[in-house]
Order: sequence, then structure tokens, then C-alpha cells
Amino acid sequence: MNVLALTILVSSCLAGIFIACFAVEIRRARRTSPERDSLLPLESETPALSQNPSKQPLQPQRP
Repeated sequence: MNVLALTILVSSCLAGIFIACFAVEIRRARRTSPERDSLLPLESETPALSQNPSKQPLQPQRP
């Protein structure tokens, strides 16, 4: 009977660890996603400077 009690105790501990890790991952998933994380290296740290020194918007070029 001692083996059965030990098995139930170990199983309960493993289940508790799984539930805790699952809850942490769910909370983290709300803030970020794998798709967003994969695009982070492509994000520029500073905004690109405009190439047009005048304040007027650029007109599209027609062929």
C-alpha cells in the first residue's frame, strides 16, 4: 500500500507542476505570440527618416 500512496503523491505533484506551467504559458501567450516574436528581428529600432526634405508629400510617378 505504501507504493500506491507514493505513486499517487508523485502523480499529483507532476500534475500540479504541469498545471502551473500551463497557466504561466497561457498568461504569457496573451502578451505575445510566436508570429509576433518571429518578426521582432525585422523591426527597426528608430523610425526611418524621410527622404523628402520639403514638407510637401511626394506625388506618385506616372509612367
